[in-house]
Amino acid sequence: MTRGALFDLDGTLADTSGDLIAAANATLAARGASGRLDRATDAGLSGKGGRAMLRAGLARSGAPAAEVEPWVEAAFPLFLAEYEAAIAVHSRLFEGVETALETLAAAGWRLAVCTNKPEGLARILLAELGVLDRFAALVGADTLPVRKPDPRPVWAAADRAGAARGRSVMVGDTTTDREAARAAGLPCILMDMGVSADVVAELDADAVLARYADLPAALERLRPPA
Repeated sequence: MTRGALFDLDGTLADTSGDLIAAANATLAARGASGRLDRATDAGLSGKGGRAMLRAGLARSGAPAAEVEPWVEAAFPLFLAEYEAAIAVHSRLFEGVETALETLAAAGWRLAVCTNKPEGLARILLAELGVLDRFAALVGADTLPVRKPDPRPVWAAADRAGAARGRSVMVGDTTTDREAARAAGLPCILMDMGVSADVVAELDADAVLARYADLPAALERLRPPA
């Protein structure tokens, strides 16, 4: 049965925090909120999604709590537009990603992306980063009616990539990825690349790695060739 490596995107394959924070700040400014996010200190917050960033920025503006959610929902389409317009200005693949993907493909692994970023934006970003064609499947936040940590996007990523669910591994960087893998009945490797919203080393993963050079061997240990 064919093995599958199912990758999260933001914080796992690439550091996308700079462009996400820039889009949040542009949205806050356009909507008249004074609060701003900082690329250096708020990088982890970007991994929680656009709404979380907008909430944080609005809270720093001193908005009453009752106004936050309606404001965020009204502003979210603008955030998506701002992000799409400048999606790969600062974003970069982590060191070693391309080599690891080549190594895995050569060993017969089927590769897929399973992200909570909208599928269209994920597709654009992966193309801009030059790795879209490395993946046999892409499942985003809006591909199915549900998103991670529900197991169904994980299963769909494996199925669409042509990998056996029982021979696949989730590769992520957050509690959400670990919980999705657990719900799907898969092992989980977490990449600790310094931009996660969570303390990766404290999560109950099958392996925690700080270098992509170590990923192929870790995957082979979890899913040896049949």
